[in-house]
Amino acid sequence: MTFAVHVNMRRCTGCNNCVVACPVNALELHTVDPASTDKIYKVINGSAIILDLKNELCAGCGVCVDACPYDVIKLSGQAPATAFA
Repeated sequence: MTFAVHVNMRRCTGCNNCVVACPVNALELHTVDPASTDKIYKVINGSAIILDLKNELCAGCGVCVDACPYDVIKLSGQAPATAFA
């Protein structure tokens, strides 16, 4: 099933919980100082916070959603969980 990952960068604090929790290393969090690149989504205390999602690695498992304490990450079109025998 096709799914999409939505990240609300306006609410992201850069806590890194989602990056640590991801079992396939599909997320990367970068801080840039000084904030001078084109890839800047949010600046906190003069440092840009960039959350990169590698779509080719993402399995749509939702671990990052559960790990985020700020409800920043959402999955849409996520396949329902199935039990494996």
